[in-house]
Amino acid sequence: MRDAFSSYHPLVNFSYFAFVFAFSMAFMHPVCLGISLICAFIYSISLKGRRAVKFNFIFLIPMMLVTAVINPAFNHEGATILTYLHTGNPLTLESIAYGIAASAMLAAMVCWFSCYNEIMTSDKFVYLFGRIIPAMSLVLSMSLRFVPKFKAKIKEVSQAQRCIGRDVSNGGIIERARHGITILSIMITWSLENAIETADSMKSRGYGLPGRTAFSIYRMDGRDKKALAAIFILGMFVLTGGILGELKWRYFPTMKGKSAGILSTSLWLAYMGLCLVPVIVDRVEEHQWKATQSKI
Repeated sequence: MRDAFSSYHPLVNFSYFAFVFAFSMAFMHPVCLGISLICAFIYSISLKGRRAVKFNFIFLIPMMLVTAVINPAFNHEGATILTYLHTGNPLTLESIAYGIAASAMLAAMVCWFSCYNEIMTSDKFVYLFGRIIPAMSLVLSMSLRFVPKFKAKIKEVSQAQRCIGRDVSNGGIIERARHGITILSIMITWSLENAIETADSMKSRGYGLPGRTAFSIYRMDGRDKKALAAIFILGMFVLTGGILGELKWRYFPTMKGKSAGILSTSLWLAYMGLCLVPVIVDRVEEHQWKATQSKI
């Protein structure tokens, strides 16, 4: 399932994710973390449907709970002592709150990256950075698409091995292990060959040479300019507020930060609007499409 935001210019897509990634990692304010996490869940579900629901609730939420529980067991900083563990170390309110915040940030980043992989394809990334950092952009492009390609290929190899009775589900423990090692060996060989073939193919096309021209299907139109302007206005407004300390929050030794005010509330709303730009774009274009159909 592809949304309307994916059809926008690569610069618009990349600018959006650059702001979202930076703010999700930089702002540890509880409200900002909640906005980032909830908006990431909403966008992933809007983008990928049931797959995102399963991923979010089967993988991300349990990961959050585990991270939130583990942190207080190793982090004993904080002034508000709730009780003492059997090891004699204190269990503090601040360590629990920081564990929850860290788990929320981690889950939000994983969710945002899953959306990024759906929208920012390798050809978009190479289009943006191919002339600036040709070698690095090619390596990053190959790295970002490696995991989905690896998953698809290992499924193909496993199915082929199953047809001849050499899958990890066939035989005893030793035979299963041997079959698994065989599949892993095949995948490693395929990965190396694919990397070499890609490098040779790009080199034969003159990739990275000075003066090289390239065909591109991407053109910046009025729709893209409006979306880019909205992203930059919201992003710079939130960034300015963060620099001024309106989104600051500390967890140690005691929890303290900016309380709700007119400026901080406007920053939270702007941050929410920034995170929901793709969802808003999708809903607006869907409404326009339905309005156009009703006139026919």
